[in-house]
Amino acid sequence: MARQHVPKTEHIDRLGKLFPLRDRYILLHLLLGLAALTGGATALIWLTQSLHFISMIVQHGLSLLAFLHLTSLMLPSFITVILPVTCFLVILWVYQRLDNDRELTILQTTGLSPLRLACPGLLCASLATLIGYGLSLWGAPLAYHHFHRYELEIRNRAAAFLLEEGVFTPISKSMTVYIRERRSDDSFGGIMIEDNRVPATPVTILAEDGLTEPHGDMLRLILHNGSRQTLNRQTGELSTLLFQLETLDFGSPHGQALSPDVAELTMTQLFHPQSDLPIHTRNKLLIEGWTRLTGPLACLAYGMIGLLCVLRGRFSRHGSFIRPTVAVLSVVGLMILSLMLKNLAERNPALVPLLWLEVLLPIVVGGGLFLRDATRHYRLSPVSFPASR
Repeated sequence: MARQHVPKTEHIDRLGKLFPLRDRYILLHLLLGLAALTGGATALIWLTQSLHFISMIVQHGLSLLAFLHLTSLMLPSFITVILPVTCFLVILWVYQRLDNDRELTILQTTGLSPLRLACPGLLCASLATLIGYGLSLWGAPLAYHHFHRYELEIRNRAAAFLLEEGVFTPISKSMTVYIRERRSDDSFGGIMIEDNRVPATPVTILAEDGLTEPHGDMLRLILHNGSRQTLNRQTGELSTLLFQLETLDFGSPHGQALSPDVAELTMTQLFHPQSDLPIHTRNKLLIEGWTRLTGPLACLAYGMIGLLCVLRGRFSRHGSFIRPTVAVLSVVGLMILSLMLKNLAERNPALVPLLWLEVLLPIVVGGGLFLRDATRHYRLSPVSFPASR
């Protein structure tokens, strides 16, 4: 039995040497703070953005479950955008609090270099970067794809509720629907449809009653006992067709097409677009692909800036105010620079390397400064004693 406990003890000792208690203490506060801040910021953004869909519940009688399902599909996109900022703020806040409580000063007096103290922060930023890549490359496009389809399905279902009795309702630019009455079973009585989708042969449809139902990505109107009148503008001939059952498909009155959005395309579709697309559209897709590859690295770059501003510098009474301010201004400047480079790269794809340079430069410079401090300022040297008289 004693032999079985020896490997476990050695394993624990190795883990303690590789990742001591002080690093676990700092990392725990970083991860808890990152989860709390990211969750709170995501909830706030979700609340503000979901207000646009409240009208669907109030006006069209959608269920609360459908509302939660629709709005929850936007969360991966929100997390992808705010994760670099929340990672930077948490690292800056935790290390600044350790500095104000003199805990960093005590650890530095034991001979720990800034690089050793920055290891928990770098590990937290690396975990955030991995999560960002998972969301940016897979989670966010897939969620937005389902969001786009589900929103279109809901709008097409809600189109039936927009048909009011005694009102000419424009379903699209080329189609108008009039109903005389709306019944309790969601069917209609006395229907007239003016269809001008083919300008050369406009169609007028009259029916005694009908109802609507979703049909794929369209809305289908089922008509009973009516007539279909078609006018040939070239010859002036009017033809009439009587029917007992007729179906008519049309899209949402919002004019929303099913064409995929850039945010829901896969990496293969972004880097290998269709050849018949305009050059501006192809450049936009290409820059979106490179942005997904460079964006998650901002977690590590912004985190490195926060660590540099707190760990590199001597103690000062005004340091607790100046250094965080410099860090925040630096990150804001990088965010503005990133937006400018993205807009410029859409016009000139040759500027794509600048997108990589903008996120890699803080990482490389910060790592170099930490390594220089570890080799110069914290190298052990022999202690000299004064010569005896």
